Amino acid sequence: MMQACYDCVVVGGGPSGATAATDLAAAGHSVLLLDRGGRIKPCGGAIPPRLIQDFAIPDELIVGRAVSARMIAPSDTEVDMPVGKGFVGMVDRETFDEWLRARAARAGAERCTGTFDRIERDGNGGAILVYTEARGGPERRVRAACVIGADGARSRVARATLKGAEAMPCVFAYHEVIRSPAIDDSGFDRGRCDVFYQAALSPDFYAWVFPHGDTASVGVGSANKGFALRDAVTRLRAREGLAGCETIRREGAPIPLRPLRKWDNGRDVLVTGDAAGVVAPASGEGIYYAMVAGREAAAAVGAFLRSGNPKALGQARRRFMRAHGSVFWILGIMQYFWYRNDRRRERFVTMCADRDVQKLIWPAYMNKRLVYARPLAYLRIFAKDMRHLLQTAG
Repeated sequence: MMQACYDCVVVGGGPSGATAATDLAAAGHSVLLLDRGGRIKPCGGAIPPRLIQDFAIPDELIVGRAVSARMIAPSDTEVDMPVGKGFVGMVDRETFDEWLRARAARAGAERCTGTFDRIERDGNGGAILVYTEARGGPERRVRAACVIGADGARSRVARATLKGAEAMPCVFAYHEVIRSPAIDDSGFDRGRCDVFYQAALSPDFYAWVFPHGDTASVGVGSANKGFALRDAVTRLRAREGLAGCETIRREGAPIPLRPLRKWDNGRDVLVTGDAAGVVAPASGEGIYYAMVAGREAAAAVGAFLRSGNPKALGQARRRFMRAHGSVFWILGIMQYFWYRNDRRRERFVTMCADRDVQKLIWPAYMNKRLVYARPLAYLRIFAKDMRHLLQTAG
């Protein structure tokens, strides 16, 4: 049965899809936000001040404030990196994502819980989106002038409409959300994010303990499909004195490592967020980039709906990569080189102790722009980086 016709159907209600739905609905377009419901992505939950400002995130969603990061090398050497002024906001994805979906509804988007199945075509070539509201339930059909796929790294929308989407490289992430230990317990700092660069915990990525106020995310990522993620988290909890903490929930999902070469089908489908591969290499940061990509997707779809020209959909990727492509390229090279073995990881953590490095990393992360005020610092970092590269060569 055909239900309705929308300017846009957004498939996936995570940060990217919810942001796209909000912007489109606020612009006066008819929007259906289709989300599976009940699924939470494993995520450290860190958001920079730039995101909080640009997307008007209220204080009540910030469940923790990280003021430093600790990098732990294979030798167990620890390097502390204080943020300086300000803080990194920590959010719980269960609450955060639902708030974003509710904001989309307040902006005028219609919410629906269901699972995307496929896109059919009517006699005029128009898109008919087919979904089911419940497992084994009847199929539902809606017409859409445009479809946005924001349904994750293994996006069914992308695989159904974009060539090469099924080959997107991914890191597999798993985390456990636990009850934080009492404040007076030694070893756990509610204002510090711990990152472990150790092959025993992840052969090719990293493990983490991120505080979320009364809860914490303890997780690990790896592209090695044979690596036992759950076992690594169990061992990490034991060594950090967190084994006895209550486990609230467990979550796992693939995280993309590289943006797709094309985000639209040249007709009426556009992907965004994890479905487009916009997670920063090396750091795995995804929330900020997902929301920025969602905003660009909404702008591109708006231009398409106004003009009727499918080429307008291509502006989403062009604008995003123009702003962030160089950062993704640099981080990709860094991950490829520094994460390959524990010898290189040791050097990487050593570099993080450098004051010049810290003074440039944090402003770039917090404000999402490079800092050009200290050009001599860049020269010093380049020289030090080359020394480390030569020491690890071979």
